[in-house]
Amino acid sequence: MSVERRPPGQGVVYTETVVHAAPPRYAADVPYQLAIIDLPDGSRLTVRIVTSGENEWAKIGDIVELVEQRDGVQYFRLRGGQPLAPEITEAEPLI
Repeated sequence: MSVERRPPGQGVVYTETVVHAAPPRYAADVPYQLAIIDLPDGSRLTVRIVTSGENEWAKIGDIVELVEQRDGVQYFRLRGGQPLAPEITEAEPLI
């Protein structure tokens, strides 16, 4: 029996990277950003970050929200100044 996991609505960026050399399937999309985000339940998820340009990359600690899910990939965008939802906490610094 398989369990379908419902995509989360929002999360906090734990780490991120910008892809400049992609697999052939995504080559037309470069550069694009991938991130691992912390979810409200304490788990982490690898997602793609949707931006309107290179000057809008997500940073560690930024709040992101789900935009869509396509071909098994979850797309998130910056939350844009909105306050944290009650179930989201600020990311802990690594140092």
